[in-house]
Amino acid sequence: MVTDRKQFVRFIHAADIHLDSPLVGLSAYEDAPVEMLRTATREAFDKLVSVAVDEEVDFMVIAGDLYDGNWKDYNTGLFFVAQMGRLKRAGIPVYLLHGNHDAESEMTRKLLLPDNVHVFDARKPCTYVIDGLGVALHGRSFKVAATTENLAATYPDPAPGMFNIGVLHTALEGSAAHATYAPCSLQELQARGYQYWALGHVHEHRVYPLGDALAVFPGNLQGRNIRETGPKGAVLVTVDDAGRPEVERLFVDVLRWHRLEVDVSACVSFEQTVRTIGAELERLSSETLSDHPLALRIEVTGRSEAHGALFGLERHLREEILAQAGALGQERLWVEKVKLRTAPPQETEPSGDHAEALSRRHEHENR
Repeated sequence: MVTDRKQFVRFIHAADIHLDSPLVGLSAYEDAPVEMLRTATREAFDKLVSVAVDEEVDFMVIAGDLYDGNWKDYNTGLFFVAQMGRLKRAGIPVYLLHGNHDAESEMTRKLLLPDNVHVFDARKPCTYVIDGLGVALHGRSFKVAATTENLAATYPDPAPGMFNIGVLHTALEGSAAHATYAPCSLQELQARGYQYWALGHVHEHRVYPLGDALAVFPGNLQGRNIRETGPKGAVLVTVDDAGRPEVERLFVDVLRWHRLEVDVSACVSFEQTVRTIGAELERLSSETLSDHPLALRIEVTGRSEAHGALFGLERHLREEILAQAGALGQERLWVEKVKLRTAPPQETEPSGDHAEALSRRHEHENR
């Protein structure tokens, strides 16, 4: 039972912000919204800080990968310091943990941050106590990028009477798509006895119940490529007077990536394929309630008589699809790439009397 704290605590948990993450491969597209993509991570973080100020949260937790590797543009760091200044003026402290990308960053090592920002030590776990809230935050930053040690095993016991938060950048178990940094299991996290684990590193939103506690990946703040589809953001955590956390997603992304699969099995020509894809674009536009710009990867599939007519024409097809989007008045749709995954129609096997007649004919022709 958490007793030594005010009735309600509200905080924001974010991770994997990757400020000013370099954009790879977009130079191949003359029509790419490069400026929008380049500034998306900053705009998303600016929106997050605005939510924190408007909601008057008690504090913010950033669970790693604020920066994006050895990125030496100090304008990125200056932007972050300015955002922390906004939170300082609003009386909101920030608890920052360095992840694998931050460990590589020159800005992590040199920039002096405002005094409302508290950084977790990389040499050993440390604890920050917020007496007025009855909250204790435990964490350990990455010292080097390739940290494969189980950091969670080194975290301290929970502070008695406090709401204990473990801040950890980890691949966790079963996250095969992510590098296995600071690996640990859910059972190990639960055994620590904390009420909330603020996790980072996995870019998908995930919530794991641990008895009365929660372990949460908020996901990354802004999708940066087609591998990071769907709504992105952080989480707002509300802790009730019994010490039970509840999580609400905060969507602060400014652009979304989306995979659209279109089955063209019924199409017999290039033109019919284009019109079928155009109809799917119209459906997507009508079903998508968000007004976010969409970066689309279109995958054209199916056994189709149009297969031969489409072969090698991805670029032409993409231009036709862009025209279809323009005709719909959908300037917010940008087609990142078109992937052709069609196949020729499957030949049907003859059967019954027809098969027998073909067999007799074949025997006669071979005499």
